[in-house]
Amino acid sequence: MTNDTSMGTIMADSIAPVDTTAALQAAGLGKRVMLPSGELIILEGVGFSIAAGDSVAIVGASGSGKSTLLSLLAGLDTPSEGNVLLDGQALSTLDEDGRARVRGEKVGFVFQNFQLLPSLTALENVMLPLELRGDRDAETPARSILEKVGLGQRLGHYPRQLSGGEQQRVALARAFVTRPSLLFADEPTGNLDTHTGQAIIELLFELNADAGTTLVLVTHDEHLASRCHRLLRLDGGQLVAS
Repeated sequence: MTNDTSMGTIMADSIAPVDTTAALQAAGLGKRVMLPSGELIILEGVGFSIAAGDSVAIVGASGSGKSTLLSLLAGLDTPSEGNVLLDGQALSTLDEDGRARVRGEKVGFVFQNFQLLPSLTALENVMLPLELRGDRDAETPARSILEKVGLGQRLGHYPRQLSGGEQQRVALARAFVTRPSLLFADEPTGNLDTHTGQAIIELLFELNADAGTTLVLVTHDEHLASRCHRLLRLDGGQLVAS
């Protein structure tokens, strides 16, 4: 079953055919956890495909399963049923080391609370993912992208010496410095005031357009969601037409 909407076509089948050309595909995803009171269904029968270079917003009320879905798509958590394919690679066929390797090679992350290492400078935070994957020269590209996000004069500053907006700029630089094919953003403006958040939105989409990255973001901000090509709305753990 497909649901045609003004934001694009959403595949909502619980069992979706494998699309090996998609940048990202969720096929029949479900997540259940056992509680003392019984089984809790967080996600059920979620399926869709995202084309390379597309930008997709995942929206829904608090508790609808947005963050859980993002964790499953990124391989940070494993589904109770169904599968995630990233560039045609089924994450369920990989162990944790294998999923971490795929994330390191293909995925960038931007989080609501920035997730910068407090003991590292802005430059060192951006260099880190390049160093972890063994790049010989991590400093040159890190300096270049920090200049691009307007922090060329703040390279030696630690996160505690930076404003919230500046910390998120460092986080954006760190996410894009590896030139990922896929970027996940979890409430990227959630900890920022309206003016600063708007500036970060503009920067995020500018960097994304320049890099041609596939963007998947979770947000409660309808304005931010409207900037994406497609909208996926969750309600009670299920994907609904938007």
